[in-house]
Amino acid sequence: MEVALQGRSKLRGKTHDAEPMYDLIELFFFAYRDFVGDADRLLEAYGFGRAHHRVLHFVNRQPGLTIAELLDILKITKQSLNRVLKELLDQNFVEAHAGVADRRQRHLYATAEGRKLALDLAHLQSRRFARVLEAAPDGARQDAIRFLLAMIDPGDQDRVAGLVWPPSPPPVS
Repeated sequence: MEVALQGRSKLRGKTHDAEPMYDLIELFFFAYRDFVGDADRLLEAYGFGRAHHRVLHFVNRQPGLTIAELLDILKITKQSLNRVLKELLDQNFVEAHAGVADRRQRHLYATAEGRKLALDLAHLQSRRFARVLEAAPDGARQDAIRFLLAMIDPGDQDRVAGLVWPPSPPPVS
């Protein structure tokens, strides 16, 4: 690994359209494979897959999320969401409530069972991050955050940052 990191400085400020960055592509693939694999094993016990995980994660993190907002976050079609959401609703992991201002809108909430599963999945994946960060130098978490944010399309970075770190509500006086 040390050899791979030594050549890092050659990459700064250059685009490599002619030479693919196979090392980063493959490391990203394997890291993602193992990261989601932890959750996949738990989800399998429920008959769920990665799509269920993504929906449950964002519904749990943002109670009251509308279906339209969820579709925008996941960048999927309503047709892609329907089966997964129906299963989560039917098995009591998510519930939908009509909007107050617009009764046609459906606001999604994780049930107690859904919150527990979402938290179990988050703990599984957090353990992998914690293991890595314990062995990493100071500042590695911030470096990882900067790197991952930079991987997101520039026009979407602020929106994603707002989802990850929502603004605090104003204090109640």
